[in-house]
Amino acid sequence: MSEAFIVAAARTAGGKRNGRLKDWHPADLGGAVIDGLLDRVDMDPAVVEDVIFGCVQQAGQQSQNVARTVALSSRLPVEVPGTTVDRACGSSQQALHFAASVVMSGAMDVVIAGGVESMTRVPMLVASILPEKNGMGTYRGDRFRQRFPGEEPSQFTGAEALAAKHELTKEDMDVFAYDSHVKAGAASRAGSFAKEIVGIPIVTDAGEAAIHATDEGIRSDPSLDAMRSVKLIQPGGLITAAAASQICDGASALLVVSAKALKSLGLTPLARIHHMSVLGGDPVIMLETPIAATRRALQRAGMHLGDIDLYEVNEAFASVPLAWLRALEADPSRLNVNGGAIALGHALGSSGSRLMTTLIHALHARGKRFGLQTMCESGGLANVTIIERL
Repeated sequence: MSEAFIVAAARTAGGKRNGRLKDWHPADLGGAVIDGLLDRVDMDPAVVEDVIFGCVQQAGQQSQNVARTVALSSRLPVEVPGTTVDRACGSSQQALHFAASVVMSGAMDVVIAGGVESMTRVPMLVASILPEKNGMGTYRGDRFRQRFPGEEPSQFTGAEALAAKHELTKEDMDVFAYDSHVKAGAASRAGSFAKEIVGIPIVTDAGEAAIHATDEGIRSDPSLDAMRSVKLIQPGGLITAAAASQICDGASALLVVSAKALKSLGLTPLARIHHMSVLGGDPVIMLETPIAATRRALQRAGMHLGDIDLYEVNEAFASVPLAWLRALEADPSRLNVNGGAIALGHALGSSGSRLMTTLIHALHARGKRFGLQTMCESGGLANVTIIERL
């Protein structure tokens, strides 16, 4: 089978809810990041054969196949199609897998994969809560309830259950969250994100024109004591909002090509897709599957965790990467080296390709070879992608 290469990777800086990206329609935001991606390569946009974009809340401004609207909101020709993926928080990581798969099959040579989510304009869970409140029912039918009697799966209860199962303390998670802000702040000040961020023109609340190019959620002067004092999400629990990912607006994209396109278009690869897989697990604890998925991915790739130079494990809650580290006895110095979603934000459908964009640039900045990305996903799912820097 042919290989798939990533030749460009770009993202917007994260915007806080009702923050600096609040005036951007999500399709326009996705179009802007695609234009920024195309700016990074010397290539006729007409050679792009498909746009595969992840998005979780496919309602309102993100409905009607948002990937197609994103493509039409960019400078891509109208002939370039688009399709939208929903694998919950792993949607744009799955978009990358689909793009790489179609390239590796030989069916296409140039595909854009990415994702977008405006959590300001299309709030989290709106696609399920509004229909339920209007008498259209819930996604859980009789067979699900028979198989999981009495269960009402929730990411919040899952995060607490994960912490309890892996014997994590509130202090463990508060310290991890603090470190995420410290690492992200240091990376931002050092310009480590500069090559990956597409500047987005905005008008500030003061009415001044500006470029949004800095992740808005990073606390510039984080306080561990302040994080310790944040109210618990659930009474009697361990997790606070400070140790959870930030609601975020953002978009990200990757340009995936075949070896044939590399040569014919004169492109320079950033990374090669070395392995990609997805696994299901317990939908009630929900957030633990990255552990089993990583073990299986490494086995299938014929690798050991020690072969991986950098890991990106999405910080949906601090309990997720901490449980992953503990279960796999992984090296914490290789994990989320530029911070994660606790500081940078978790723009749901965009997060998979955002993590991959950051991972690729971090490997290049450090001269490292292999990177692994995984994410917890609603329904007890987890994608794993291993790349080789080139």
